Amino acid sequence: MGCSGRRCCVAVVGFSSLGWTLGRTAERIATQRAETAVVAVLAPICVEKFQHQADAPAKLVEFNKVSAWNRRSVIEKGGWATMPGSDTPNSAVATACAEKLGSLTLKTNPFTSEGASID
Repeated sequence: MGCSGRRCCVAVVGFSSLGWTLGRTAERIATQRAETAVVAVLAPICVEKFQHQADAPAKLVEFNKVSAWNRRSVIEKGGWATMPGSDTPNSAVATACAEKLGSLTLKTNPFTSEGASID
């Protein structure tokens, strides 16, 4: 096997088995990871913003009545996925926020007249 044949074999093995990537692939992966990290940080802020609105427990009940398909839109329209310094909501944050809000439960405190709280 000649020199060019060995190079070809090394390249095939490197890219297929050793995890080598091209620059553009590495950049795409890095961008995806960065976007995922940003959403992971901002989604809890969105949930907090939702929880601090007036009558949040009742609003959560209303939110959970909305179909899962439309929940992101509710979050975007409510402004909870619009972060400081931005004029538009982040759709990925809105989706993650809607998922987190959908998994929240209401706890009723029988010792107060205030009723439910979000947990």
